[in-house]
Amino acid sequence: MGYNIAVVGATGNVGREILNILEERQFDVDKIAALASRRSLGTEVSFGDKTLKTLDLDTFDFEGWDIALFAVGSDATKKYAPIAAKAGCLVIDNSSLYRYDPEIPLIVPEVNADAIEGYKNKMIIANPNCSTAQMVVALKPLHDRASIKRVVVSTYQSVSGAGKEGMDELWDQTKAIYNPVDNKEYTKFTKQIAFNVIPHIDVFMEDGSTKEEWKMVAETKKIVDTKIKVTATCVRVPVFVGHAESVNIEFEEFLDVDEARDILREAPGIMVIDKPEDGGYVTPVECVGDYATFISRVRQDSTVDNGINLWCVSDNLRKGAALNAVQIAEVYANRVLSKR
Repeated sequence: MGYNIAVVGATGNVGREILNILEERQFDVDKIAALASRRSLGTEVSFGDKTLKTLDLDTFDFEGWDIALFAVGSDATKKYAPIAAKAGCLVIDNSSLYRYDPEIPLIVPEVNADAIEGYKNKMIIANPNCSTAQMVVALKPLHDRASIKRVVVSTYQSVSGAGKEGMDELWDQTKAIYNPVDNKEYTKFTKQIAFNVIPHIDVFMEDGSTKEEWKMVAETKKIVDTKIKVTATCVRVPVFVGHAESVNIEFEEFLDVDEARDILREAPGIMVIDKPEDGGYVTPVECVGDYATFISRVRQDSTVDNGINLWCVSDNLRKGAALNAVQIAEVYANRVLSKR
C-alpha cells in the first residue's frame, strides 16, 4: 500500500524538484497533491508521466494525508504547517522556521536519521540550510573517526539558492552586459552578481556575520555535535545551480589524508573524485542533477597539528533541499508508516 503525499509550493524550483525526485526514487505514492497559493491555482506541474494541476493550499484538507513536503517561505509555513500537523500529516519543512526549535528534529539522513523519532513532538521535521546539508554529510564520517574540533568554511553559493528571482537576475544582468539596451533595475542582490561575487547572503547580524553564516554554525552543532566550533563566510557567485565549499577541518587527533579519503569513499551520499591533476576534481556545473555530495582536493593542512582541507560540491536544489526532504520522507515511511 502506498502513501498519500502533498507537495506544498509545487510550482517553485524546490517543489518541482521534489516531484521529480519522488518519481525518480520510486517513492511508494498512492495519492499525490500539488499545492500552491491561489495565484498559481491550476498551474500544471509534472510528476513522472503524469500532469498535475495545482490545488489551493488555503482550502486543502490534510486529513488522511501521510506526509506534506513544504517548499514555501517561512510565513506560509507558519500558517499552514500546524494545520497539516494537527490533521496527523507529517510536515517536512524546507524553510528556516523550525530548524532551531529544540523540540523539532533537524535531519540529514546520512548523518542523524535516528532523530526521526522526534517527529512525535510536533509532527514536524525540519530540513537544514542548503550549505549546511552538503557539509555535514562530509563532516560526520570524519568526526566519527577523529573528533572534529573546529571547522572553517567558505562557501560559493549559486543564485538558485535565492530562488527563481535570483536566477532571473543573473540571466538578465549577463544579457545586459553584452546588450546595454536590455539594462534593467536589479532588486534581488545588493550588488551586481553577473561576473562578480557577493560576500553577503541573508541579513547582517550584530556580530557582523550574516544569518546564512550563523545558520551553518547553529545547524552543524544541532545535526552533528554541539562541541564542534564552526566559522563560515558565505558568498554568492554567478553560477545558476550547485553550491561549492572550501572546508578546513581541525581534528582532536591526527587523521592521515589517505585514510580520510578512504573514509569518505565508504560514507553514504558521498562520491570522491580526487586526483591531483588537471580536471581531477568536481565543479558545480558537473554536479547538477546528481544525488551525491562530491568531495575533491583532499589534502593535509600543514599549518595545524591535525588539519585537513577539502572541496565539497553538491546540487543545492537536490541535496540542499528537495532530495534531503524526500530522503527524510523515506526514513519516516520505512521506520514509522510501514509499522502501522
